[in-house]
Amino acid sequence: MLPIALDALGGDRAPSEILAGAHLAAAEGIPVILVGPTGLEGCGDLALIEANEFIDMDEDAASVRNKKDSTLVRAAEAARDGKASAMVSAGNTGATMAAALLRMGRMRGVKRPAIATAIPVPGSTPTVLLDSGANAEVQPEWLVQFAQMGSVYAKHRFGIANPRVGLLSIGEEPTKGTPLVKETHQLLAVTPGINFIGNVEGRDVMTDSVDVVVTDGFTGNVVLKSLEGSMRTLIAALLEAFSSTPEFKAHADALMPALLPLYEKFDPETYGGAMLLGVDGVCIISHGSSSQRAILNALRVAKDLVESNFVEALRAAVAPVA
Repeated sequence: MLPIALDALGGDRAPSEILAGAHLAAAEGIPVILVGPTGLEGCGDLALIEANEFIDMDEDAASVRNKKDSTLVRAAEAARDGKASAMVSAGNTGATMAAALLRMGRMRGVKRPAIATAIPVPGSTPTVLLDSGANAEVQPEWLVQFAQMGSVYAKHRFGIANPRVGLLSIGEEPTKGTPLVKETHQLLAVTPGINFIGNVEGRDVMTDSVDVVVTDGFTGNVVLKSLEGSMRTLIAALLEAFSSTPEFKAHADALMPALLPLYEKFDPETYGGAMLLGVDGVCIISHGSSSQRAILNALRVAKDLVESNFVEALRAAVAPVA
């Protein structure tokens, strides 16, 4: 397998945590090629694609047009030119999307790429939420295609044979929601190859009643950030309560072996990052605060998707009918 191009400067904790994650992945046998500036310290035995510009987290996505020697652009070019099998970055999300779209290209038949994020579900496989930030405004036909792409992604990443697809709305009834949601519901109901179960609500996202939840990028991003914030607040409150008295701490210590797996299940770093669906290749977008553990998991996901021929399966699902 070709190496995975890893943006060495992307993320709030770059380059130290990024490089540490790359070395952990290499120790597991995952081929990695770093993308970073000349003389980057800490590369060790890892190969380096030189890129001497950097797109900051607060820069406009259009910066990729001007900064052609940036780490993001060079990583996307490596995937396009057959020097890498995939690209991974914890940097500027908008710029990562733009670089992948401009250099790797849009898959034939795809209306708009979408970001698919794994939402943890206790005791079950994660729910795939898309779009979680790529398209603030959408059309019904795009949402149908998001459902197709999300289904393929759920099959390949989580082994779900026939993913159940739900359309995010304010009620389960087909008559509930905006005109966009109502029209999309009608289209999904008659689209072959999709296991459409109807409308779902926000409370269903973290349950085992649905496998893929489809919505526009604005709503999806609000849902994602709300869930992340809620879980972070809840976990912090629990930890504070556990340590509030010596008696509670003793009980908490006894419960910790059962609680740690649950904590790991809800930790976003367990899933490595989101997948940009619809570009012609594998592009993983990791959280800006990613640690070496998150980077390792992102590289694992990229490797699994490459080895399972995910891109070919996605291409077949969205190919226009002749």
